Amino acid sequence: GFDENKHQGIAEDVFSFLKASETEYDVIVLDPPAFAKTAKAVPNATRGYKELNLMAFRKIKPGGIVFTFSCSQKITRDLFRKVVFGAAADANRNIRILHQTTQPEDHPINIYHPENEYLKGLVLYVE
Repeated sequence: GFDENKHQGIAEDVFSFLKASETEYDVIVLDPPAFAKTAKAVPNATRGYKELNLMAFRKIKPGGIVFTFSCSQKITRDLFRKVVFGAAADANRNIRILHQTTQPEDHPINIYHPENEYLKGLVLYVE
């Protein structure tokens, strides 16, 4: 039901695309593959998530929405949120959480295996 003349969907490598783009966007969706599959990968993964979100915050129009997700088992919800907030601060953008996502009921979380809570996301309003 969208007017094709009023919107455009793009599926690209987001790092390359946002670096090269001179456009500001109304909506940006960041849904990368898992950056941290091991504990050793966490430092590089947090840098990757921060850089990705920083680029998005620099390319989103005021009043835009950023959907940002992580499916890395070794990145906790709290750490992901801190990384995203750090990117917003570095981009000098005020953000508000509109919604937080987690995995659905068909991905139950084992209390003895907290890494099993690996799907997480934020829907952010960017001023």
